[in-house]
Amino acid sequence: MAQSPSLEVDFAVVGSGIAGLRAAVELGQAGSVLVLAKSELTESATEYAQGGIAAALSDDDEVSLHELDTIQAGDGLCNKEAVRVLVEEGPRFIQELIDWGTQFDRAGTRLAFTREGAHSRSRVLHAQGDSTGREIGRALLARARMLTSIQFQPHAFTIRLATEGGRVTGLEYLDEGSHEQRTVRARAVLLATGGLGQVFPETTNPGVATGDGMAIAYEAGATLSDLEFVQFHPTALAVKGAPHFLLSEALRGEGGVLRNVDTQRFMKHHHEAGELAPRDVVARAIVAEIQRTGADFVYLDMTKHGAAFLEKRFPRIYATCQSFGLDLATDLIPVRPAAHYSMGGVRTDLHGRTTLAGLYAAGETACTGVHGANRLASNSLLEGLVYGARAGQAILRDAGGGRKGAVTQTRSKAASATSAPGSGRTRAAAHVSASHVSGPAGAAAAVAAVPALEEIRHWVGKTVGILRNGKELARTVEKLTALEIPRPSEPSRAACELQNLRTLALLIAQLALAREESRGSHYRSDFPYHDDEKFQKHSHIAPGRAPAFE
Repeated sequence: MAQSPSLEVDFAVVGSGIAGLRAAVELGQAGSVLVLAKSELTESATEYAQGGIAAALSDDDEVSLHELDTIQAGDGLCNKEAVRVLVEEGPRFIQELIDWGTQFDRAGTRLAFTREGAHSRSRVLHAQGDSTGREIGRALLARARMLTSIQFQPHAFTIRLATEGGRVTGLEYLDEGSHEQRTVRARAVLLATGGLGQVFPETTNPGVATGDGMAIAYEAGATLSDLEFVQFHPTALAVKGAPHFLLSEALRGEGGVLRNVDTQRFMKHHHEAGELAPRDVVARAIVAEIQRTGADFVYLDMTKHGAAFLEKRFPRIYATCQSFGLDLATDLIPVRPAAHYSMGGVRTDLHGRTTLAGLYAAGETACTGVHGANRLASNSLLEGLVYGARAGQAILRDAGGGRKGAVTQTRSKAASATSAPGSGRTRAAAHVSASHVSGPAGAAAAVAAVPALEEIRHWVGKTVGILRNGKELARTVEKLTALEIPRPSEPSRAACELQNLRTLALLIAQLALAREESRGSHYRSDFPYHDDEKFQKHSHIAPGRAPAFE
């Protein structure tokens, strides 16, 4: 097998969303950084984040109120120290974004704020109406590109972490441009690959959200936490043949109301805050109305506003609805919940450190406990920003700063990487090498993956959605454990993504089965109440270990 030079770098960052880019900017000031993205650099959940980024910056707001709202939304499970860090440091990092050229919407010369569900104040900043994530990502990428120490590699799919003596020393990735498998040696690796929405049959997440960072961290031996808590966004577009396009909670913040198929409002029967109740409450209320009426959706009603306001305030949403023959100003828009955000992920401390030396995580890939059992709207971009920066700072402290001025190449050494525990899918490629990894083999793997992926999503959608019960969860664990997935002779992105999705689907089901209570986004019909004595704790799971709570 022909060998090619491996890359040697101070720091490797996997993911180019808000968390990965903000960490890269921090790291690039002190050493060489390689940022890997499995698709285009701009293709991430950040790009699709509409509503905004929350922070106590308005005159009538206080950090303590943002802290309280976050903790209340988290339904008794937030890490209070993590919340304090988020809300106290958030305003400073947002000001930094502004200084770097982020153009948030303004009312005159003052920043414009809107309100979303479970917020007690209007504290959500937005950009270009409903393209907040895109604008933040643009500004961060421009900032990162100013640093010559940062190198970007798009279309690079990370397949595994390399470990030596229990420490992460780099990674292996598939270069989909050259069709080769390559190795990166690094003093630290940061995972910021986003969420896992593609586990579910209906999701607002982009196609790249296959939980890769969580899965490869788990296979390397890292602990994952709180995966049973998956937030379903209440209002995804429900038009036959259309993608599950997210209709931002900011629509309800601007006065939008929910109606059932009989055009009756129903949220006041479920929560005193009505349409601005926490997301888990709204999602379950919609499911209840769908089940009661026998319909497949409910309606979002924005007709109190005229077209001029809606087109200016929500240009992306307005245009998308129009493309499917719907006028946001005059039509009732059919919506239903779809999987949106994972509160759980790779267990970290408040500085992004995981349970494996040399491995860090930030953003949706990580679990600091900041969101508890239910994320407060528009806290996700804030978390990626704050904890991405903190992870970068921690890496520099732990590694003693950077050493190299640029990414360098070294000849590969077969013994320089070892198999990650439990990583059977890549043991044959555990040494540093370059080999053909896609082409016909990759296409065949993609075709073979379809039936298995459909079965995974069938069981997940049927039993691990908004409403759950123990009997069905146990059956899903059994089915996913027994599911046989053919291993291709050569690694491919499709084959690796399928393995990642099966790994995470099984872990979500196992933790949901173990948590015998209802809390936040996790609702068990057979255990419909809190059990604080046993379960006001975070779940943990690691390879070879049963679920535990502490």
